[in-house]
Amino acid sequence: MEEISELKERLERERPVEWEGFPDIGLYMDQLINYMPRQLIHYGEGEALTSAMVNNYIKDGAMPRAEGKRYSRTHLAYLTALCALKQVLSVKDAGLLLAAAARGHESREMYELFRMELDRALDVTSGSLDPLAAEEDLPGLAMSLALRSYADKLACQRILELLRAKEPQSEKKQKGKS
Repeated sequence: MEEISELKERLERERPVEWEGFPDIGLYMDQLINYMPRQLIHYGEGEALTSAMVNNYIKDGAMPRAEGKRYSRTHLAYLTALCALKQVLSVKDAGLLLAAAARGHESREMYELFRMELDRALDVTSGSLDPLAAEEDLPGLAMSLALRSYADKLACQRILELLRAKEPQSEKKQKGKS
């Protein structure tokens, strides 16, 4: 089926840029908003990133504050990860996960870990798509993908609970005050 073949090709080909591929100058908010859609695969209009969303992510502590009015590679890395993770997690849980992944790592290392895991996930999903699938195979394929998502989400939720339990007390108190 041509549409499955196209999906498989996009999953294999379209990936977020490497750290060095990010602009090496600070971006203003409107430039940031215009840059982000090229980072992840989209179908249809979907939910476009807005300046209000970026400001909320910062306010919620899911990503660092802007440097003046400019956003750096670090911000692009966090936003790329947040935009992907928020498709399956709450922004709060995505922020917790990124904070845990970033502990003891530079932003670049955290981003490369994210990219490596995203590459792996996209490769697994792409590998499960048969471009020769017939239309009558689509319900079974969709069921398989949905159930794998369900199983992965169950495991992820439990691991996030474990991460929350290990969160340093000072961070828990600080988050409780805001």
